[in-house]
Amino acid sequence: MSLEKQINEDLKQAMRDKDQRKLSALRAIKSALLIEKTNKDQTSGEEIPESVEMQLLQKQVKQRKESAEQYEEQGRTDLAEEERFQASIIEKYLPDQMDEQQLENEIKAIIDEVGATSMQDMGKVMGAATKRLAGKAENKKISEIVKSLLA
Repeated sequence: MSLEKQINEDLKQAMRDKDQRKLSALRAIKSALLIEKTNKDQTSGEEIPESVEMQLLQKQVKQRKESAEQYEEQGRTDLAEEERFQASIIEKYLPDQMDEQQLENEIKAIIDEVGATSMQDMGKVMGAATKRLAGKAENKKISEIVKSLLA
């Protein structure tokens, strides 16, 4: 089942359950997917590639976590809690995150595939890594490991 269909089914269930908090998080995901789908790069009716969906979800989670931190700094724990709750709902649609060792092994394989030898090849490695590891690890983490392996 595609992510869009899964979100729609979960939206219906949240409406039946009258779960407003979950409904809000799911609507945010659906909205981001619709915006991406109507983006000029997509032709009408075409499915969004899974890698793009995963990047979209990661972005949504990152935004929620950053907002929660800002609310905490301002003493608004009620709003911070809501942002964390929404992030936890969105994270359920992401694949399991890779641990550091798995990530490092995967990046080593990518480096070998693209024939990277120095920091000048970081762009090639990051391009391949972000596509292959979409949703499985944060780009910031991928970048840190690539830098350490190419240095």
